[in-house]
Amino acid sequence: MKLNCDLGESFGVWQMGLDTEVMPHIDMANIACGFHGGDSDVMASTLRLAKQYNVMIGAHPSYPDKQGFGRRSMALSAQELTNCLHYQIAALEGMARVQGLSLEYVKPHGALYNDMMLDETLLTTVMQAIACYPSTLKLMILATANAKQHQQLAKQYQLDLILEAFADRQYTDDGLLVSRSLAGSVHDKPALIAQVKQLLTTGCVTTRSGKQLPLHADSLCVHGDNAAGIALIQEIKTLCHAR
Repeated sequence: MKLNCDLGESFGVWQMGLDTEVMPHIDMANIACGFHGGDSDVMASTLRLAKQYNVMIGAHPSYPDKQGFGRRSMALSAQELTNCLHYQIAALEGMARVQGLSLEYVKPHGALYNDMMLDETLLTTVMQAIACYPSTLKLMILATANAKQHQQLAKQYQLDLILEAFADRQYTDDGLLVSRSLAGSVHDKPALIAQVKQLLTTGCVTTRSGKQLPLHADSLCVHGDNAAGIALIQEIKTLCHAR
């Protein structure tokens, strides 16, 4: 399973994450496009790092919510959201082309990601937006119990999906992420490692209620915001490569 990580989320003098330390250990970099984090300098430096370590690059667009770091839901029309996505994707793709890189996929960020997984109309708008973009891009979404339906929906737009699982998050019985406001929703290290091993060996996770839920994931999302997170990514990478 390929490891993906959200990167390039710093802005100006404000630093977010340890991108330099993370990049050597991942396969896919979800790079912020300026609407929740990131700026032109940060995009350029993050792309250089991805090129140095031969990491696949994806756009990580969000609602236009820099103050809220893209974590607040917004009521945009379908056309507004489509324009918002195209604007961000085009910015990162242009920066990538300057460095001789190709954009491969899109992974929405924060509230937009969560909202589209709860609302099929919104997910359809996102799919249509990616499908009509002039470059062929894949869409990364959460691997849930409805993965087959999501793949059928994407097929209508000739869009390929990348299904992802989360190493550090607890799941509902439907395969959605348990709200961070609930105790136990974010795994400690033992629970995180146990979930990764379970995904690798059985293709399942144990939900909050104790149910065994099959997740057919192509990629595993990891986070490297501190030194302990970097060490965890290295440990997860070793587990993945051992399979």
